[in-house]
Amino acid sequence: MLGLDEQNQQPGELEPVQRRSTAAIVADQLRSAIVYGSLPPGSQLGEAELASRLGVSRGPLREAMQRLVAEGLLRSEPHRGLFVVELGPEDVKDLYLARLAVERAACEQIVRRHRVEAVAELTAAHSRMVSAAGKGDSVELADADQEFHETLVRVSGSARLQRMAQTLFVETRMCLTALQDKYQADVQALLDEHKGLVDAIETGDEQLVIRRLEEHMRDALHRLNVVMAGD
Repeated sequence: MLGLDEQNQQPGELEPVQRRSTAAIVADQLRSAIVYGSLPPGSQLGEAELASRLGVSRGPLREAMQRLVAEGLLRSEPHRGLFVVELGPEDVKDLYLARLAVERAACEQIVRRHRVEAVAELTAAHSRMVSAAGKGDSVELADADQEFHETLVRVSGSARLQRMAQTLFVETRMCLTALQDKYQADVQALLDEHKGLVDAIETGDEQLVIRRLEEHMRDALHRLNVVMAGD
C-alpha cells in the first residue's frame, strides 16, 4: 500500500532513499505478532527470548517495545516487565468511539474533496473482501476488512488521521483474533454494509455516508459485545 509521499511521486523523479531503522522493523514484527495472536493479550515479552528469535540486539528491541508502549499496545509493570494489553468491554467501546471519530472525519474529507478516487479504491478493496469471503477464509476476510478501512482513511488525504487510525486498527484486530473461536460475523451483512458505504460516497450525500458509517460501527460493536458478554 502506497503512502502519501509515494502517491505524489512523479514517474522518473528522483527521491531520497527511505531507510528504516532496525527498531522500526522490529516494531512492525511485534505489532504483527500482536495482531495475529502470536503474542496474545496478557502475554509477557521477554527481552532475551525475543532478541534471540528476531536476531537483533537488545537496544533496537527495547526501542521497538517502547514504541508499542507509546501506542498503547504494550503496558509496563514495575519490576515485572512488559505485557501485551488486554481489552475489556469498556476498552472496546472506547475503541469504536475513537474509530468513529477518525473515520467520520475521513469520510467528510472524501465526500468534499476525494470522492472519485475513494469510490475507485474502496470498490477494489470491497472486491477483495468478496473474494476472501468466497474462499471462506476468515483471516483473509479480516485482513481485507481492515484494508478497506485503512483505504478509507488514507484516501482522505490526511496523514494525521492515518497515524491516529493505525493503532485503532491494530486494537480492533487484537479483539477479533482473541475472540476468533467464538466470533462469527454475518459475512453477507458485513459485505453489504461496506458496499452500502461505497454507494453512499458515490452519491456525494455526506449525511448518508455518515449515517451508514455510524450504523456499521454500531453493528460491529454490538457483535463484539455479544461475544465478550458470553465469554
